[in-house]
Amino acid sequence: MRWDEQRVDRDEPALLGLSGLIRSVRSPEFNGVVFHEVRAKSVLNRVPGGSPMPFSWTVNPYRGCTHACVYCLAGETPILLADGGTKPLARLEVGDDIVGTRVVGAERRYVRTKVLAHWRTSKRAYRITLHDGTEIVASGDHRFLAADGWRYVTGAMRPHLTVGVRLVGTGSFALPPEETEGYQRGYLCGMVQGGGMEGFRVALAGAEGIDRTERYLSELGTSAVPEELPLAPGLDWHKGLLAGIFDARGSVRDGVIRIFTRDHRLLDAIGLALKELHFDHHVTEDRRAVVLTAELGERLRFRQTVDPATADRLALDGELVPAADRTVTRIERLESRGLYDITTGTGDFVADGIVSHNCFARNTHTYLDLDSGHDFDSQVVVKVNAAELLRAKLSSPRWTREHVAMGTNTDPYQRAEGRYQLMPGIIKALADNSTPFSILTKGTTMSRDIPLLAEAAKRVPVGLGVSIALLDKEIHHTLEPGTPSPQARLELVRRLADAGLPCGVFIAPVLPGLTDSAEQLDDLLAAIAAAGATGVTVLALHLRPGAKEWFAGWLKREHPQLVPGYRELYGTGSYADRRYRRRLAALVEPLVRKHGLAPKVARDAPSGVPGADQDATWPAGALPVDAVAPAHRVDQEQLTLL
Repeated sequence: MRWDEQRVDRDEPALLGLSGLIRSVRSPEFNGVVFHEVRAKSVLNRVPGGSPMPFSWTVNPYRGCTHACVYCLAGETPILLADGGTKPLARLEVGDDIVGTRVVGAERRYVRTKVLAHWRTSKRAYRITLHDGTEIVASGDHRFLAADGWRYVTGAMRPHLTVGVRLVGTGSFALPPEETEGYQRGYLCGMVQGGGMEGFRVALAGAEGIDRTERYLSELGTSAVPEELPLAPGLDWHKGLLAGIFDARGSVRDGVIRIFTRDHRLLDAIGLALKELHFDHHVTEDRRAVVLTAELGERLRFRQTVDPATADRLALDGELVPAADRTVTRIERLESRGLYDITTGTGDFVADGIVSHNCFARNTHTYLDLDSGHDFDSQVVVKVNAAELLRAKLSSPRWTREHVAMGTNTDPYQRAEGRYQLMPGIIKALADNSTPFSILTKGTTMSRDIPLLAEAAKRVPVGLGVSIALLDKEIHHTLEPGTPSPQARLELVRRLADAGLPCGVFIAPVLPGLTDSAEQLDDLLAAIAAAGATGVTVLALHLRPGAKEWFAGWLKREHPQLVPGYRELYGTGSYADRRYRRRLAALVEPLVRKHGLAPKVARDAPSGVPGADQDATWPAGALPVDAVAPAHRVDQEQLTLL
């Protein structure tokens, strides 16, 4: 449904008295969120006098923040990889190559794409059963591609699945073979020319096939290749034989798989294996090759069923997406459960054989701001003329080109940025007017603008900061279920560093009793250093009003044994007890120096440890000029993002 058609009706809530309101809109991509588009009168704001912040001006193109994901699938759902294999959704990682689709002209084709973000949440689920027995568990807001376009799983006021709807995809996935001894023996038989009767002269296969052959021979010995073909091989042997002979003598041309051999006994063995596994095939008249059907689903099933080492030859990149042929036969409502989702470069992926939409602009989502209420999440003000206003202000002869900070209140790279794309214009306006700037974020959308940031950094000083609290996936999933994974944030730091950009990392918040051990901090600092961060600051958990009540409920539910200790540490205040912060600082300082992340402080500058309380300094790289960063204290009261 088009964004412009989602105007909120007059009886829908809006922000009363909001100056410059153009319209209020909703979109299915942002379930439960109302966007109030305004033509603002100003976007460049002066920091109140007397503030300890190391900047005098801020830009916030958004008021409020969206971060909840709405599209999710069960973790065990198999996802189609770029090489034709599969991996459970829960086990995917940022950077994995998978299959998406792209419309080329009037046709939709399969293309290679990457996982940009990966996360977990908990919500009500539904089981969708297809006519071939495939069962997919998804949230009601997930979308699948049907014959007539994208359809949600449920919903009365939007296109949704019903019994009889035909879905688009590759066809059901096949289970990969197990590397049993039978499979290994069959593979070796296929890889050795003539079924092993020519002195183990390995065929001219790719490096992957040779490596697998050497491994199997090392595990089983040369006797694993029999002089005669077995009389009654099992299915595992058949699968191994087909994988080995494909690696040795297979080819794919115009979507047709051909396997060549002059050994008639081996030719018969190939035909028997294909018959046992129910593959349509025929032998050429000269009996020198076996030819399989060119049907895409069968080619994919061959790749997944036998798992050849040279599977890239069976990749689907560029293939035409076939017409819808998988019919929904049942939709069942389930209880709430843990679900997963990803963001990809194409905006979709193939889940258990069905083309599936990923969370809209998920790579632009930001963070779980612990002190934000429902209105902050669901009523978002968008200053659509932010770049225009900023450029006009910076062009004034009275502008003195002072440091402008972004991300200290609301994250400029939140989900809505995927729709409105305000940041490119803002960055260009700053660079064109010789204005140094810094950006603090928890999201991963900044990666979209890395080329633009790198170009700006050639013209003006730029500082970039990323917040990474921990590496523990379980704690991350329960505490920040809607945020990018620590691994995704580390990848953002790595990409910034690779582009020659500075990037300071805030380890915030450190959770007493949960993420503050020497081992945990050492591992996290090692990962941050390996990613190429230019500096680091460590900050203990800060509980401002609103966040404190939320966190207390979370702690009581997830870690009740720690409640008494937190009461003692925090009492009625926002900061942990100073003695705890000093202990944390003493623990952190040698670790920071160990990993080469200690700030280089001038002799006349404050010599504070890089972290552990409200006296901590900004990490090198987070401010436009690294040399001044250690001299500026971090005021957490004014940094909502942290």
